[in-house]
Amino acid sequence: MHCSHPEPMAQAPARLEGLVVASHGRHCVVESAGGERRICHPRGKKSQAVVGDRVLWQPAAPGQGRGHGDEGTIEKVLERRNLLYRQDEVRTKSFAANLDQVLILIAAEPVFSESQLARALIAAEAARITPLIALNKSDLVEPFARAWERLWPYRHMGGEQDTQHHYRVLPLSLSESGAVDRDMLMHLLAGKTTLVLGPSGAGKSTLVNLLVPGASAQTGEISQALNSGRHTTTTTTLYWIDPQRTTALIDSPGFQEFGLRHLAPTDLARYMPDIAAHAEGCRFYNCTHLHEPGCAVQAQVRDEQDAQAISPQRYRIYGELFAELSESPY
Repeated sequence: MHCSHPEPMAQAPARLEGLVVASHGRHCVVESAGGERRICHPRGKKSQAVVGDRVLWQPAAPGQGRGHGDEGTIEKVLERRNLLYRQDEVRTKSFAANLDQVLILIAAEPVFSESQLARALIAAEAARITPLIALNKSDLVEPFARAWERLWPYRHMGGEQDTQHHYRVLPLSLSESGAVDRDMLMHLLAGKTTLVLGPSGAGKSTLVNLLVPGASAQTGEISQALNSGRHTTTTTTLYWIDPQRTTALIDSPGFQEFGLRHLAPTDLARYMPDIAAHAEGCRFYNCTHLHEPGCAVQAQVRDEQDAQAISPQRYRIYGELFAELSESPY
């Protein structure tokens, strides 16, 4: 009597841990522990991975890659320390995770939007990410002086004693040979993962190229790979600044309209340090700080350079965001 032996089952490839270093649409570039990179696609409709995510991934089985033998599949997004969102008129979308810092780069010219700056700071505060504000073009003497004056509330927020909520504001003059500013920035970024943001014309490309020589070529290669040959710079990208891969800079195109819709309007005050400093003194525990009598916040709104004051412009931004977050999303 002949006994047939069962065929040995093909062993599933091991799930490997990796870091998402670029993303475009649903496709990502994942870096392995050894530094190798490959394009990966999410399996089915599982959670979308974003730059900065640690993921478990599997190499594609032979013949299953989308035109390449060195692609893979993201099996799981590992737990995140934090997450930032961008938004447009239709939806809110996550775009960067596991950050230590956000470097918000603005310039003396063109004139920066304080509303955009406030949104970025609120998003960072809500995600418990340290923000740094850098004002570029200090060589433009008069425009820089005006912009530096506009930043007075941010430079003094919470008073000199309140280091927890004291925003760090840096003057910069970025140029391709800005050795002094480069050394200062490298010291601030060392050992951290930092997302750099800034509106058009603020000098973000100069900053990235100053810190990461060859960054533009690297971006082009990644963009072409993710877009099947089309060259574009709409990709959010993580760059290593040091050979040891301990200091990372994440560049995201444009100055994102930060998604704040995951925040309740009643939580907004706690993420604006100048307002939070006075909110507990209100007469009503559920005060909106907009129209109630005995509101300690409204009592501190005044147009003067006092570290305890709330600037009228900051209070106006608070009111606008409170109204926006109060609107029904449907």
